[in-house]
Amino acid sequence: MIDRSAPRGVLPAAEPRGVQTVPAALPVQPRTGRLLVLATVFVCAACGLVYELELLALGSYLIGDSVTQASVVLSVMVFAMGVGSLLAKRLRTRPAFGFAAIEAGLALLGGFSAMALYASFAWLGESRPALVAFSFAIGVLIGAEIPLLMVLIQRIRRQDAGGAVADLFAADYVGALVGGLAFPFLLLPVLGQLTGAMLTGTVNAVVGGGLVLWLFRRDLSRRCRWLLFAVNAAVLAGLACATLLADDFERVARTAVYGAEVRVAVQTGVQELVLTGPSTGSPRSLDLYLDGRLRVSGYDEYRYHEALVHPAMTGPHARVLVLGGGDGLAAREVLRYPDVVSVTVVELDPGVVELARTDPMLSALNGRAYEDPRLGVVSQDAFRWLRGPAARARFDVIVSDLPDPGITPSTKLYSQEFYGLAARALNRGGRIAVHAGPLGTRPRTYWTVESTLRAAGLRTTPYSAGGRLSGFAAGPDRTLGAADAPPQDWGFVLAAREGPPELRVDRDTPALRAVSTRGLQDAARDAARARLTGLPPSTLPHPRYS
Repeated sequence: MIDRSAPRGVLPAAEPRGVQTVPAALPVQPRTGRLLVLATVFVCAACGLVYELELLALGSYLIGDSVTQASVVLSVMVFAMGVGSLLAKRLRTRPAFGFAAIEAGLALLGGFSAMALYASFAWLGESRPALVAFSFAIGVLIGAEIPLLMVLIQRIRRQDAGGAVADLFAADYVGALVGGLAFPFLLLPVLGQLTGAMLTGTVNAVVGGGLVLWLFRRDLSRRCRWLLFAVNAAVLAGLACATLLADDFERVARTAVYGAEVRVAVQTGVQELVLTGPSTGSPRSLDLYLDGRLRVSGYDEYRYHEALVHPAMTGPHARVLVLGGGDGLAAREVLRYPDVVSVTVVELDPGVVELARTDPMLSALNGRAYEDPRLGVVSQDAFRWLRGPAARARFDVIVSDLPDPGITPSTKLYSQEFYGLAARALNRGGRIAVHAGPLGTRPRTYWTVESTLRAAGLRTTPYSAGGRLSGFAAGPDRTLGAADAPPQDWGFVLAAREGPPELRVDRDTPALRAVSTRGLQDAARDAARARLTGLPPSTLPHPRYS
C-alpha cells in the first residue's frame, strides 16, 4: 500500500497569519465548497496512483525485473512525497495558486511520462535515469497536495485538525483505490500506456485548475488568474496534440527499437508482441519480440529448440507436455516423431498462440504445428495448471520452454515447488527438459536452476548448446541493444526421477541440423567442469534469481 500521508508537522494547529478561516466570497455555500474540495482530492488521488502504476509498468516492461523496478519507483516516490510536503510550507500563504500550479505540473509530467520513458528507451537505449527522475518529480508534486488542500478546506469551514485530516485522507485513499483499479482494467487495455497517461493528465489539469479558477477565484489576483488559465490551457493543448500524434510516435519509436521491418505489433492482455521481417520469403528472416525482448530469431532458433527437445525425446514419448512455447517451435520438434500420440501446450498468452497459428511467416517457421490434430492448447498459467486436476494425467516428456528465470514474473516457474508439481506429472521413466538460461554469461542463475531441480527430487544432467544470437546479448530472452554480440550459449538441464538421464539423441531422430549425441555429451562435460556447488534452491518464499 502506498503511503500518501504528509509528515508530522505539516498540518498546523492554527492557520498562518493572513489566512481567513471562512472566506466570504465563495460562489457556493461552504458545505458545497467543502464537498467540491473532497471530490477534487478523490480525482487527484486517482490520477496520482495512475501515474505511479504507469511508471511501474513501464519500468518492468522496458528494463525488466519487476521487483527491482517496483522497489525503485515506490521508494523514490515516497521519499519525494516527504520532500514535497516540506516544500509545501512555502506555499501555504497562497494555497489556491500553489495547488493549481502543482496540479498543472502533475498533469504535464504525469501525462507525458510514458511517452518520455519510451522515447528514452527507443533513442537512448536506457530508460532507468528517466524513470528515477519522473518518479522523484511526480512524488514531490503529489506530496505537496495534501498540506495545501488542508489549508483550503479549513478556509471553507473551520474544523478540528483531526476531522479535516480524516476527511481528506478518506477521499484520498478511496480515489487511489479507483485509480488503481482503473489502470489495469480500463486505461491500459482500452487506451494503452501512452494515451492512458495523457488522458489522466487531462483530467488532472481540468479538475485541479477548475477548482481553483472557479471556487477560489477571489483568492487570486487578476494576473494570477490569467497566468493559471494560460498555463492550464497550454498543458491541455500539449496533451491534446500528443494524443493525436501518439500513433505516429509509436510507429517511429518502434522503428527505432526494432528496425524498419516491423510487420505486426499487438498489445495483448499479457505483453506486447512484435514481429519483424518481410511478409514473404524465408521464415529465417523473422524475429519475434515479447515485451521488447527477442524471443525467436528465425536465423538460429532451430539450434535452441532442437537442443531443448530432442534429448528428452530419447525414450518413451507418446504423451508430451510443453510449458510455454506458444510460438509452436518446440511443438514442431516434438511433432516430428510419428509415434507421438498427443502434445499439450500450456501457454499463458493466447495472443502468442493466435499469432503462431495465423501469421504466415511464423506459421511456416513452426511447421504449421497448430494444424496437427495431435496438438492441444491450454491458455493458463503453467503453475496453476500443474496444480489443477488436468495435470493428473501423466506425461512421458515435459519440455519447459519458459522465459529466463531472471525475469521476475517467471521466477515462480523456476522454483522448487514448480518442479515438484512437474515431477508429479511425469510417468515412470519420464524426462523433463528445462531451459535454464545462458550457462556462460549467467552461471549462478543456471546452476541455481539445476540445484532447484535436484531439491525437487529429480536427478539432473546439465548441458548447453551454442548459437549466434543475431546481434543480441543473451539466451532466448536476449535484450535489445547489444549489437554485434559474439556467439553465446543456451543452457539446459535434462532431469528424471529414477537417475541422471543419459544425454543422447536417437540415430533415427528426424531432420536434426544442430545437435548430435557426441556434441551434447561434449557440452555436458564442459558444463560439469564449470559447475558451481553449494547453491541453495530457489523457492516461492525465497527466490534466488536476480
